[in-house]
Amino acid sequence: MKTWTILLAACFYSLSGMAQVKPVLTAKISTPNARCEECKSKIEGYLKRYDGIVSINVNFHKGETTVKYVTDRINIEEIKTAIANEGFDADDVPANPEFYKRLPKCCKKPEDGGVPVKKNSGTEQQKENLLY
Repeated sequence: MKTWTILLAACFYSLSGMAQVKPVLTAKISTPNARCEECKSKIEGYLKRYDGIVSINVNFHKGETTVKYVTDRINIEEIKTAIANEGFDADDVPANPEFYKRLPKCCKKPEDGGVPVKKNSGTEQQKENLLY
């Protein structure tokens, strides 16, 4: 009886050791009209609600969003669609027009009345890079 108990316990331990590790991917998504701290907050706050998102970092200086996600819970197309549904372009997925209209002026494209992106000189860009 003791042998069976030990054998059964060994089987359980070996099965738990073979549990699958969920694959986590990192994707960089172009978000060109995410250009201020408010845009960053909107995108990060919205994506945090989704199951499978591990981390989000919106770099509004580069117009880029980096997302780490668990591949068996969410995929890259769902993430891009979520960003677009918040009113921002996401790679090849255009912003949802209804939500784009609701964005503040600073988050809109210059052709739609938004504030043009200020290009920094080399020295200003170096100072900015030190801050981030």
